[in-house]
Amino acid sequence: MRLPNLLATPRGRLAAFFLLYITEGIPIGFAGTTMAAHMRRMGVGPAEIGAFVAALYLPWAFKWAAGPVVDVFRSQRWGPRRAWILAVQLLMVASLAFAASLDPVAQIGLVSGIILLHNSFAAVQDVAIDALAVGNLQADERGRAAGLMFAGANVGQAIGGAGALALSAAAGYSGAVLMVCAAMLMVTTLVVLPMRENAPLPAAGGSSSSWRAVREGLQAFALTTWQTMKASRPARMGLLVAVLPMGCMSLALALQTNLGVDLGLDDQSLAGVSLATTVLGALGCIVGGVLADRWGRRATLTLAIGGMAVPVLALAVALMVWGEPVKGQPLDDRLPTLFMVACAAYGLFNGFMYGSSMPMFMDITRAAVAATQFTAYTALMNLAITMSARWQGLAVEAYGYATTLLLDIAVGSVVLLFLPLIRPEPKAEPKPDPDPKFRGPDTT
Repeated sequence: MRLPNLLATPRGRLAAFFLLYITEGIPIGFAGTTMAAHMRRMGVGPAEIGAFVAALYLPWAFKWAAGPVVDVFRSQRWGPRRAWILAVQLLMVASLAFAASLDPVAQIGLVSGIILLHNSFAAVQDVAIDALAVGNLQADERGRAAGLMFAGANVGQAIGGAGALALSAAAGYSGAVLMVCAAMLMVTTLVVLPMRENAPLPAAGGSSSSWRAVREGLQAFALTTWQTMKASRPARMGLLVAVLPMGCMSLALALQTNLGVDLGLDDQSLAGVSLATTVLGALGCIVGGVLADRWGRRATLTLAIGGMAVPVLALAVALMVWGEPVKGQPLDDRLPTLFMVACAAYGLFNGFMYGSSMPMFMDITRAAVAATQFTAYTALMNLAITMSARWQGLAVEAYGYATTLLLDIAVGSVVLLFLPLIRPEPKAEPKPDPDPKFRGPDTT
């Protein structure tokens, strides 16, 4: 039986992009939650795990560099975008399986390097999928498709995080790895292989002209971004805000998994925490977007940053009063319960943050250079996540969890000082005609 080309029908296109984005979320959830928990149980320190998770997010800060490459180098036989998606999905599966086969204690450097490479493939896939969406979605499908793509990414993170953790408790770590690889290969087989692009692009030119086009594309990106930021104060402030952490980051990164393991939570409990955080985060994004339209972007973002700080502060105070976990056991039996509640509450407000910060950046983005300018903001946000994962891992080893959580609140609050400076510039009103009598003849 021949598999259907999902891009040929409206419902098929929506389903295709939902499923494609699942493959983007799976490796993030697996590496950031399942692999991090496995590494912590095997004795890898928080600093090394922090560096590992930083490697997970770093390629997403530079995915804009893949845009000109994906645009220029195209395959007529396999499809200009489909060829890239197919190739990098296979490379993602191979690199993830290889990384999971290594010893994370004795080979932590190699494991982090392979994960860095793996997520470089994932970032290229994201660029290719977005380009495929632009070229194949109809105008009246794009809103629904965008929502489904975001939902797919969250489903993927739940599969790679909560799903893989729960499976590892029954089938072992190797079984979880096989499940994750099988899930990605299923999308490759059922969606990508039978796919036929609706709007094929002409083949690229010779190799020398192709590389020149890539170089020119990167130069154009840098020049356009620089000129756009110089022309507008809100745009310049947007750069500063984007490179700062948008509130507390600790309970969205490796610190959450490390602390859960050190508190004695088993894989089933960690899976439950991961699932609750992901689901509430998706709900928070939707609610945060609605509130941002009603209350304003900055007001909603301030609420989100404050809301994320509350469970982090409660957890920090509890650790200071009841004591840090020792040898995988909490000093107080109430700590694991408080940890799970704090993570769930944090996930909801973390969703508020994304739901309000994205439209805020859209408001200060010029329509003429929307792709370039908005990509710059999201890239810097990913860079802020990378830096947060790195310093928090070092801080946990140096000062403990409680102090690191308090530092996270302080660092995440700095952005509040600059939010008032991000105000979209009012559109210029047309100047009135000083004397209607001298308009000239009416030629309409």
